[in-house]
Amino acid sequence: MLLRGGRRGRPVSADRRTGAPLAGAVAVLAAANLANNRLAPRLAPLTSAAATGVLVALARRSGLSWPELGFRDGARGLRIGGALAAAVAAAYGAGIAVPATRRFFRDERALSLSRARALEEALLQVPLGTVLLEEVGFRGVLHGLLARSHGEPAATAVSSALFGLWHVLPAIDMAAANPALSALASGESPQGGPPSGASRAETARVVAGSVLSTGLAGALFCALRRRGGLAAPALLHLATNSLGYLFARIAPGEAPAPEAGRTP
Repeated sequence: MLLRGGRRGRPVSADRRTGAPLAGAVAVLAAANLANNRLAPRLAPLTSAAATGVLVALARRSGLSWPELGFRDGARGLRIGGALAAAVAAAYGAGIAVPATRRFFRDERALSLSRARALEEALLQVPLGTVLLEEVGFRGVLHGLLARSHGEPAATAVSSALFGLWHVLPAIDMAAANPALSALASGESPQGGPPSGASRAETARVVAGSVLSTGLAGALFCALRRRGGLAAPALLHLATNSLGYLFARIAPGEAPAPEAGRTP
């Protein structure tokens, strides 16, 4: 029961102790999301590092311990995450080797970059600008605050739902950058992909599909957190994103279509 007068000898409820830090954490994440996706994308490593520091300070000030934040089971998490990262690399390799799935890896955001910029994305922007903030923010701080006040199942559900919503702005960009994957995310046939300059309805379907899929990914990451702390989901997350740049660049191009009226 909430206490209005803070009477001596009666503890303040966990909901009350968590409410303000939780609202503050969501506000910090929202500001970082806008900065990283629209205002200053190249400064994402700095923005995310600063936001991560604020989130951790906020959580520690509210009384969360390091294990509650997911900083535990490091060795086990590295083993689990390393095995899953290797599986991602194998799946990506198989994906670009098969002509039917190759087009899903041809992301213009990666293909349009120089080699130096692609390395910056894979080795700097993704680890510091994306994975650090998302894992500490969603699987660390938000999950820890929610678990303390509402329990583990609610923490997984709410943090995963917010993680899905976090991807609205990136999904809008993906609609133009990867037509084949966008069509798949929106529930359409990926054959040939949607036309360039997707309509609002097509973009809305891509965003909805991305929010749903990343929300489910967030639930998977929470399950990994329970087994190996933050290290396990962080390694899987890092491999999924960083290796995407590598495999997008080494994927063979599509064979040109035969001209009309000519036999092969």
